[in-house]
Amino acid sequence: MKFQWTLILGIVFALIVAIFAVINVDPVTVNFGFSETELPLILVILGSVLMGGIIMGSVGLFRLFIAQRKVRHLEAENKQLNEKLVEAEKSQSGELPSRQEYRKTAPDSAGDSAAE
Repeated sequence: MKFQWTLILGIVFALIVAIFAVINVDPVTVNFGFSETELPLILVILGSVLMGGIIMGSVGLFRLFIAQRKVRHLEAENKQLNEKLVEAEKSQSGELPSRQEYRKTAPDSAGDSAAE
């Protein structure tokens, strides 16, 4: 559902930009800092939108790369902890002693026969 809303908003934004660009076709002077040129305003508008999209896409890819790296790290840590858990379960000797067996071996119940 989220993707559908994103797609719809993207299409609406593209239509607004396209209509705005088609309305503004007059030539304008663009100063690049080292040179100056005259371009139709439609090219300036569409070029600006394209550059903004490229910049936002690059930022999104960078964030995705960071998130994937973190996921790989956490998966490796999870695998390592699961292996430790399996080893701990294997090293544990059988079942736990019953309460009566524990009372017989507990250090503080040496002369306590009332509990039995």
